[in-house]
Amino acid sequence: MVCGSAWAGSAEETFVAASDAYQARNERGLAVYAQRLKADNYVLVPYVDYWRLLLRLEQADASEVQEFLTRYTELPISEQLRAEWLKQLGKRQDWQAFFGELPRLAHADASTTCYALVGRDTQGETGALREGRALWMTPTDQPTNCDELFDHMQQKGVLSTEDIWSRVRLALAQDRTSVAKAVLRRLPQGEMGNLKLLDHAYENPQRVLEKKLLSPKTRYGREISLYALERVSRSQPQLALDLWNASKADFSREEQAYLWGRMAFYASKRHDPEALEWFGRADDTTLTQEQLAWKARAALRVRNWEVLLTTVSAMPETMREESAWRYWKGRALKEKGQIAAANALLLPLSRERETYYGLLAEEELGDVVSAPANPYKAPEEEVRAVQNLPGIQRAMALYRLDMRWEAKNEWAWATRTFDDKRLIAAAELAFRQEWYDLAINTADKTSLTHDFSLRYPTPYRDLMQTYARDNGLDEAWVYGLIRQESRFLSYARSGVGASGVMQMMPATARWVAKRMGMREYHPAMINRLDTNLRFGTYYLRHVLDKAGGQPLVATAAYNAGPSRAKRWSGSQALEGAIYAETIPFTETRGYVQKVLSNACFYANRLGTKVQSLKQRLGQVAGEGGALAAQDADEP
Repeated sequence: MVCGSAWAGSAEETFVAASDAYQARNERGLAVYAQRLKADNYVLVPYVDYWRLLLRLEQADASEVQEFLTRYTELPISEQLRAEWLKQLGKRQDWQAFFGELPRLAHADASTTCYALVGRDTQGETGALREGRALWMTPTDQPTNCDELFDHMQQKGVLSTEDIWSRVRLALAQDRTSVAKAVLRRLPQGEMGNLKLLDHAYENPQRVLEKKLLSPKTRYGREISLYALERVSRSQPQLALDLWNASKADFSREEQAYLWGRMAFYASKRHDPEALEWFGRADDTTLTQEQLAWKARAALRVRNWEVLLTTVSAMPETMREESAWRYWKGRALKEKGQIAAANALLLPLSRERETYYGLLAEEELGDVVSAPANPYKAPEEEVRAVQNLPGIQRAMALYRLDMRWEAKNEWAWATRTFDDKRLIAAAELAFRQEWYDLAINTADKTSLTHDFSLRYPTPYRDLMQTYARDNGLDEAWVYGLIRQESRFLSYARSGVGASGVMQMMPATARWVAKRMGMREYHPAMINRLDTNLRFGTYYLRHVLDKAGGQPLVATAAYNAGPSRAKRWSGSQALEGAIYAETIPFTETRGYVQKVLSNACFYANRLGTKVQSLKQRLGQVAGEGGALAAQDADEP
């Protein structure tokens, strides 16, 4: 370890060493570095104090924690420490201190909420446990301390056997077998079957069903059989239907309806024409929000406006208020000749003109997107004022150290109360530092006053114009795609290995290099801005040609692959907005919508040919044919 008197690094180097000491849980080294940084009055000293306190939080007393929270009340790390301290208090069951501090926490996570409900129940608050049902009814794992809450709920009859089966279904619908097994262990003695059969149903559902390894005489046997049938239906729908028809008499009416709803869900994502009929057989079960969305999309696919309206009406209110379903309900009403009712939905939605559905609604009413008449530019003194704020100074220091998560958190905290003009000044500051993602995200938050040059920036313009022209591409479309792919960060790297501003996959980059005859290509080159733009625009031209010159399908292809994108078009010509809405992959659906709406604004920014969003979506030629079953699953 480097002693304080021997350490001669800069303040930034000392801070990095302190971060390493924290990661290694080296309290002594961290204390030495803290002393040096305080002597230098370094802007990130609060983070070192935070790390020191975190390392001994289990032994810390209330006065020490309160002193930190008071001293650093204007920093986001105070909120993070408060959350961790509350968990310590909950673990100690110090309910007086816990409930004294809880009101000061801005956002409670699941762990803190579970402690709070247990504490309220322990103190005799009637009805506290019923609030735990929202935490129970989830397909995902909850923090381990929530088990105590669920124990209380089960002991006091708030959590029933039917609730256990409901959560099992939620977990199995997402193939979370470990969650399902943990939940199944809560069943009353004698009701739980062999958990290995659940593993078999996941690994080889066809064999489990054909060998009749599950007894229909028990609830466990029937539920796992339903899961096995659902899994088969995802990849072999006809086989699943045959197996189901041969065995459905063994199941209750509700269980039959449940499976029809699950099979219909996957059929709708495959664009199977039988999807709506199968949804019709699921009337005796409650459809999830995801199932309702796909029932509505199945109706859209065949332009059955009546079923679409009925399905939207069946959605929970919060779901009906989503912009997608307000737009499609308005479209359905318009298609049925109910113009006044349609406009009552489309008019307020059209005011959300920075969104995909807002643009579509505006165009339904007869307008085409245009740039605002008087964009706001932040004066130099406002940019300097923002730059001098302590929180912004900390964010900039963290960004320089490549601590991007902490930098963005500090930035978001510092700007959380800004009005539109200060947000634009902050966005301008970020843009000057070439932190394009922060510039865009900050400018996007304005409500009434906007700077569209910051929302839709055009960095690397010389290179972009060259490669867009060389490949015969619409520059506004390419900019719209890059804004969605990487926010113009050349160092961006995705979880699956895509790199650079155009998020090129290594295998795709090798393919492009080979096609272009680049013998000197090596993998590191894809991280260079020039190479990334050159390869990305070349590949985008390739997928555009594969898509028959349809930018909508090409956009989907850039994200999900050309073969999938083409199959999603089906066998009949399709309105582009319906194609986009019925893309089976959630990520690709949102990606396509954002890229094409971005392109509308970029056309205004660049002065290129202005097209409406509907023109960009166009009509998709029906050449896709049958959709492979695996294409209905998430990537």
